[in-house]
Amino acid sequence: MASKPPDNDPHNERLSYRDAGVDIDAGNALVDRIKPLVKATSRPEVLGGLGGFGGLFALGRTYRDPVLVSGTDGVGTKLLLARALGRHDTIGIDLVAMCVNDILVTGAEPLFFLDYFACGTLEVDSAAEVVAGIAEGCRQAGCALIGGETAEMPGMYGPGDYDLAGFTVGAVERDRLIDGSTIRAGDALIGLPSSGPHSNGYSLIRKVLDRAGGVEAERERAEALLAPTRIYVEAVRPLLDEFPIRGMAHITGGGLTENIVRVMPADLGIELDTGAWTPPALFGWLAEVGRIEAAEMRRTFNMGVGFVLIVQADAADAVVTALAQAGEPSLGVIGRVVDDAGAERVRYLDA
Repeated sequence: MASKPPDNDPHNERLSYRDAGVDIDAGNALVDRIKPLVKATSRPEVLGGLGGFGGLFALGRTYRDPVLVSGTDGVGTKLLLARALGRHDTIGIDLVAMCVNDILVTGAEPLFFLDYFACGTLEVDSAAEVVAGIAEGCRQAGCALIGGETAEMPGMYGPGDYDLAGFTVGAVERDRLIDGSTIRAGDALIGLPSSGPHSNGYSLIRKVLDRAGGVEAERERAEALLAPTRIYVEAVRPLLDEFPIRGMAHITGGGLTENIVRVMPADLGIELDTGAWTPPALFGWLAEVGRIEAAEMRRTFNMGVGFVLIVQADAADAVVTALAQAGEPSLGVIGRVVDDAGAERVRYLDA
């Protein structure tokens, strides 16, 4: 028969979930903290409030024949830069942007958003800052933050570590769905500027920062590299009612080289006029310090172009003018669609 452990044996102590590293009270405190942020993003279609087992959204009669469009994404190792800088208030904007910009490519209106926040130990203050950024991103995109999940997983993540994932659902009328099938040779590419590298290429960016002496030695540049991903919903959606946009591309991983041709018929390519815009100085610094070749830069980063509209050539000037009149910056025409641009389907016309 096994002997009873002595009273002072640590194996005889009563254990709790908190002893295992999970603080339910901290989770409840976070929910209370973020409720006003979530409420501020609400839309009339939202039913119920935060705290249920599912988010409710009544599509109603807003659409005649709606197609639902969904997207999910994260922000990658940009999270490590945010942690190194002690800045958690903008990374949530990145999370929303990466999701809503993707579904915008189809012409969809982002309707609602959910987030997943995973950590080792829940730090309520920094988590609340992250959710505040998510709420701000939802406000910029015009979608409702209707729920999410906070997972505290000690042993899975180290102290101060956290990860994010986002999920969005939008809708577009079936007869207004943009799938790139009407794109033709001769169409113009209009570029919308990025706010920086957005949320792609940060494993490479962090290596460049290390080569330059680290975040503290390059704090000003590191802060600039943390600039949140631009959300294009407000700039683009009004254009869809006025112009026959033939295709759109969100410039993410794969950069200019891979993302534009993703939305085009397989027998077409593009020519990009690199003299049509000047990439922000940060990209030049990354290339110089990292000794990164031009082809690698173009395949990894957006090079200052965060979103591309593909329109009939004779409509390009009117689209650019409409953007300017709405106070939305654009880079103008940055290239065109061609019948053949080689095996990679992308030809760069260097200035």
